[in-house]
Amino acid sequence: MNVFKEFFGFGGYARPAEGYMSWQHLTFVSLLMLAMIAAGIVIGVKFRHRDEKAKMRVLAVTAILIDGLELIKILITSLRGGNLLFVLPLFLCSIPLFAIPMAAFCKGRLKEASLDFVFIFGLLLAFAGTYGAGQNYAVYPVLSFDNVVSGLTHALSGFASLYIAVSGLISMKKRNIGISFLIMTVFSALAYVADILIPYNYMFLIRGDGTPYDIFYNLVGGNPVLYPLLVVSMLLVYIAAFYLVFYAIRKKKATRCVSS
Repeated sequence: MNVFKEFFGFGGYARPAEGYMSWQHLTFVSLLMLAMIAAGIVIGVKFRHRDEKAKMRVLAVTAILIDGLELIKILITSLRGGNLLFVLPLFLCSIPLFAIPMAAFCKGRLKEASLDFVFIFGLLLAFAGTYGAGQNYAVYPVLSFDNVVSGLTHALSGFASLYIAVSGLISMKKRNIGISFLIMTVFSALAYVADILIPYNYMFLIRGDGTPYDIFYNLVGGNPVLYPLLVVSMLLVYIAAFYLVFYAIRKKKATRCVSS
């Protein structure tokens, strides 16, 4: 019972946090990332030549798993007496909670744009939310409910991205770039409103909190207007840059095929 309570953090964690970038932190997240990469590649290859309906079943299971873990996190937080306003799905890493189900269950351009969005951000969020999660590993023990669930949800985001790429579900159509921008802009606006009203730090739009966002925070001297604008602008630039690089690589491959 004590082990059970200690893992889930009921009454607070008695164990001290091993620390951000400790060998325990790096070992745990590295094993998660290796498992994520292996699963994404192996399952992607297995389903590459299957029909789209079969391919989408994998994403449907991924959507159920990632949202199920998030609901369990909210439930445990509630049972521990935590403030549920602080666990709303409004972090950048929370977008796959919506984008993966949209990719799995929607139709048409919304489905295509969601697939692209998960492909673009999945791996970035997986690595940033594990290796860069200073706000978690500096506070909670590595093998604790908070860090294990966080690690698993980030790994599922990365898996979905790799699977979409390897299985051939990518569309990356130019007509859907605007939808990707809209998803990011609307989500950022909702997070910022929540940050002001609660207040909190969703999407790290208020401060860096020990994450790589501190680079941008320090760059503008913590300016409450410039900092969130810079963060959102960088995310939009990342989307645009990702599309440009993808098109450049695809064009180069097409040129090689023609010349050969």
